[in-house]
Amino acid sequence: MKVAILIPVSPFEPLETVLKSVERIKRLDLEGFDVKIVYVVDRKNPRDERIEELRKRGVEVLVRNDNRGKRAGAINDGLNFLKGFNPKYVAIFDVDSNPSVDFVKNCVQALENDEKAYIASTKRYVYNPINLPSKAVWLEYYLINFFLKRTKFKQFNGLIGVLRFDLICKYKLRENAIAEDADFATRMHCLGYRALLVEGKLLEQAPMRWRDTFNQRSRWYYGGLQLWRYFKDVLRTRNFGFIASWISSLTLTYVVLAFLPLLILALPYLTYKLGLKEGLKGFFALTVHTTVLQISAIYSVVKFLIGKRVEWKPVERFEEIS
Repeated sequence: MKVAILIPVSPFEPLETVLKSVERIKRLDLEGFDVKIVYVVDRKNPRDERIEELRKRGVEVLVRNDNRGKRAGAINDGLNFLKGFNPKYVAIFDVDSNPSVDFVKNCVQALENDEKAYIASTKRYVYNPINLPSKAVWLEYYLINFFLKRTKFKQFNGLIGVLRFDLICKYKLRENAIAEDADFATRMHCLGYRALLVEGKLLEQAPMRWRDTFNQRSRWYYGGLQLWRYFKDVLRTRNFGFIASWISSLTLTYVVLAFLPLLILALPYLTYKLGLKEGLKGFFALTVHTTVLQISAIYSVVKFLIGKRVEWKPVERFEEIS
């Protein structure tokens, strides 16, 4: 079975992060697959050292001399590049993704057993909870995983997972969508396909600065507002579980500060699980995090209403964490 692995690399990703990515991808259990690993690199300058260093490590490199469509454009170009290989499945990762060794095998097996599934992926966890901003996301992901297991609208950030190659090639990512992953997920669910949550785990890096959290979430919130264009298509599915989950994700998350009382009630649990000192730190981090999310939601709504896009800004990497 042919399986491709596709990793888009923005101009802002440091060499150390990119090379760490190769190490992690090559640890995957890919026995029994005919595999092609492709890094789609948006060149940052005429002598971009990342390109040659990647080739030295035995992976294929598709170089883009512009960043048309940013991440969505890089993935679309990567898919076109892979058409000659014609894999049955394509695994998409970010450069900070650290999947469990069985990630691809578990996802492929799940897709083989469900012809109506367009993607399979796992729960997400943070591997760098070393300061307040990153620790807040680390705690938030446990809540996200709780809901991810139960929601009828499973949307894996970044489309990080294993997808059917024919489907993503047919429907492509929309390069004018701020949140191309949520856009694609919505369209697939409207067409009657579903997403699968399987065993395994994926570790990724959380923002280490509140400013980076604000910039990241502002983009996500803005992208969510663009999804309302599909409201009639969502209703036409008559899948009430999906409809309720989709609408909830595009409404409740914009008034996150309203859930602050629940966070206060969770304080005893945090101190019980993490200890008094770490529990209090976690509570403070989540309180600030919730406030940052609410401000970013308001900011995105205002930008959307006045017709100005939220610009993509890079998140600073900290690769001292393995």
